[in-house]
Amino acid sequence: MCRLALSLVIHNHQPVGNFDFVFAHAMERAYDPILTVLERHPGVRLSLHYTGPLYDWLAVHRPDHLDRLRALVARGQVELLTGAYYEPILVAIPDADKVGQIRKMTHFLQKTFGCEPTGAWLAERVWEPHLPKPLAEAGVQYTLLDDTPFKMAGLTDDDLFGPYITEEQGYPLTIFGNMMYLRYAIPWQPVEDVMAWLREQAEAHPGGVAVMGDDGEKFGLWPGTWEHCWGETAWMDRFFAALEASEDWLTTRPLGEVAAEMRPLGRVYLPCASYEEMMHWALPPDDFVALKRLREEFADRPDLLRFLKGGHWRSFLARYDEVNQMHKKTVWVSRKVHAMADGPGKKEALDHVWAAQCNCGYWHGLFGGIYLFHIRVANYGHLIAAEEMADRAVGSASWARVERGDLDADGHEEIILNTDRQVLTFKPSYGGTLVEWDRREQRYNLLNTMTRRREGYHQELLAAAEDGRLLLPGQEDRPGGVRVKEPDIHTHLFYDWYRRVALLDHFLHPETTLEAFHQARYGEQGDFVDQPYIAQVEEGEDRLALCLARDGRVWVDGRQVRVRVEKTVEVRAGSDDLSVRYRLVNLGEGPFSVRFGVEWNWGIVGGGELRGKGEASRALDEMGELGDVSRWVILPRLPERVGSVSLSVRPSATLWHFPLEVVSNSEAGYERVYQGTCTLLWWDLFLEPDRPWETAFSATLLPCDE
Repeated sequence: MCRLALSLVIHNHQPVGNFDFVFAHAMERAYDPILTVLERHPGVRLSLHYTGPLYDWLAVHRPDHLDRLRALVARGQVELLTGAYYEPILVAIPDADKVGQIRKMTHFLQKTFGCEPTGAWLAERVWEPHLPKPLAEAGVQYTLLDDTPFKMAGLTDDDLFGPYITEEQGYPLTIFGNMMYLRYAIPWQPVEDVMAWLREQAEAHPGGVAVMGDDGEKFGLWPGTWEHCWGETAWMDRFFAALEASEDWLTTRPLGEVAAEMRPLGRVYLPCASYEEMMHWALPPDDFVALKRLREEFADRPDLLRFLKGGHWRSFLARYDEVNQMHKKTVWVSRKVHAMADGPGKKEALDHVWAAQCNCGYWHGLFGGIYLFHIRVANYGHLIAAEEMADRAVGSASWARVERGDLDADGHEEIILNTDRQVLTFKPSYGGTLVEWDRREQRYNLLNTMTRRREGYHQELLAAAEDGRLLLPGQEDRPGGVRVKEPDIHTHLFYDWYRRVALLDHFLHPETTLEAFHQARYGEQGDFVDQPYIAQVEEGEDRLALCLARDGRVWVDGRQVRVRVEKTVEVRAGSDDLSVRYRLVNLGEGPFSVRFGVEWNWGIVGGGELRGKGEASRALDEMGELGDVSRWVILPRLPERVGSVSLSVRPSATLWHFPLEVVSNSEAGYERVYQGTCTLLWWDLFLEPDRPWETAFSATLLPCDE
């Protein structure tokens, strides 16, 4: 019998900013055992891919693992793949950064392991047709993609037992199809069933290659997989032993060997795609549910399922404003850094940009995701560091500059107040709001929050709650059961109708309660929250002032009243202070009573306390009210990471505060995840025509030790 080649590719990744204990746990449960089983079965040869953040951690904490890996490479058992160093979604970053990150990884592999990688792993296997050109420019000759885009392009399962050629502008790239059967069968199906399938393929496709590439974390780190893979079941040991025992008809080969020796089966051009689950997660909630229903309905019709594509990875940039803002910030800062003069400073700044492009904070599914607060913090931290290096390269030690541009690609101009101490980004088109407030000293965005949105999987949670199918920790699995980490978690599903940023201007119904505002189920009587403001900038030698104004309407007692809201934000070079002045003008003919509020949302990772003058501290993850507040301090639980903020207001106000929590799904079940804290300062006012009402805020970023 002609041999079939089996090419296994295992991808190991931990994101920039992840906790040390997560790295260590992943090593113990998955990455170390993978090397152990390879050492025990020298007849099994395969390809491995580690990402840059994981290599960096290993160099400091586990150099012994690198030594073991080096030995496996030296004896020809393991091929190491290159890829973009910090594991960005390649299609989402500038071409210069694509090439730069891949070259950084290739150089690292050459220096550390003495190998010459020719193949690359693509983060989340996200593919767009323009990629062959930058990949080729970076020295990449082959990659692997899920079989889904191949099938969209008209190929079948039987067509995927060999490589194909694609190209862009004449730059060629060899691509292999990553077989869904193997991805789902390894390590879940009985070893005997997997081997029987491989034998069938050896008979049907003599001289062909079957490819399986997937995450190393599923071999021990995912819930319930350690015992299955390495414990009493010992699936991996038994599988590798079976592979070695089948050498008369099956050979295991690193994918690079196959790419070098096997002639392409043909030329192919693939559509934009990723793995099937990612394209499902990228859909809006209603479409997510509809596609799930369709796939269940046609589960026995693979000839039709191939045309149910799902969404597009870039849809995450459209669905989540916060993701889009962070992504466009990377593009903005990348341009600044690439404009720097060549030298060590530029090299260091570029590395910060590349680290900020790590993919996990830019999408959401069952793995990774935007709701991992500490990952967003790390991304922003690197962006802020890179931008400061680029800004300081311009010249002076202290400065106050205005920058303008459509930063978030929504067709409207944003305005940035950029000083040597802080950077504030405003959206005049959206309520005249402050959407990003970067503290340079801490490399921290104080407004790094997430709006509470409906997710497609929330319907599953609600249905399970209604049917009594929720499973708490410790309860045994049962058919149809849905894992949750606390009882009644479905009662915490609240959805915001506007984006949770800062300087949001509210006119509330006088009967609005804290609970109703927290749940986003209240009466908004003005048209200011998400509507456009007119913006004017005043520039002094070391002072910047942004004046934002809107003539809008407030509904009072069944009638509309014209009201002008003016707010002026001022910052100075060399200062950690921010001042905001408000002026409300009744443009109508008669007086009226109204409740006016200004909302700030604080992205304080790890939580902390809110302390008013003469008041006991309140936890940022608790809901509460403080009356007659004129001064208060936000005290983070991680002051060395965030720094404290001292605030004052006059006249004094009532302050509401509550946590922003999303209900997110993960491998371990549904859970509430803290995303920041909302504070609302409000006043009950009697506004008379031509008698403006005014208030003033001040905020000071305190040193870490205060």
